[in-house]
Amino acid sequence: MTDPYAILGVSKNATDEEIKNAYRELARKYHPDNYTDNPLSDLAAEKMKEINDAYDQIINQRRSGHSKSHGAPFNANAASSFPEVRSLINQGRLEQAQEVLDGVAPQSRDAEWYFLNGTVLYRRGWFEQAYTSFVTASRMDPANEEYRRAVNNAQKQSTRQYNPYHSYGGGRECSGCDVCSSLLCADCCCECMGGDLIPCC
Repeated sequence: MTDPYAILGVSKNATDEEIKNAYRELARKYHPDNYTDNPLSDLAAEKMKEINDAYDQIINQRRSGHSKSHGAPFNANAASSFPEVRSLINQGRLEQAQEVLDGVAPQSRDAEWYFLNGTVLYRRGWFEQAYTSFVTASRMDPANEEYRRAVNNAQKQSTRQYNPYHSYGGGRECSGCDVCSSLLCADCCCECMGGDLIPCC
């Protein structure tokens, strides 16, 4: 049987944080999005599955006490679900991914949880909500480049979205008074079309 620690490139004495970081790096390297229309896409998918399986195996071992880590206690409720969530997202199964994320207790939601939650929201086109989640993830783990990139991408997308409350003038907010004034002005102009045009707006 292949050693899951060898697959992730870490020692059996590695801390939980080191294992998580090793998994993230490999997941970024072999992510299916990097191999779109690439003849190596099948190999990358196999490698990604191997990485996910190895990570799951290590987590299950540590959760059951077979292999104690020398770092902080591993968060079984949250981190053990992350490979599954990433896999579901990659397969486009966003509802299932969200269900797994929602099953994590609020007190167990770390930076990776917020990043994955933001990813699901982003894929659904909910860019503002995704941005909020990405910002939270980046704030919790400011050194993570993947989180920072996600914040920037979501910010760009959310600013491109049409804001129905934004005026077409000088970039100021449109209020209810502006709408009413415009309607009154239009009504007045229509009534005045047949006679003297009274400036009413």
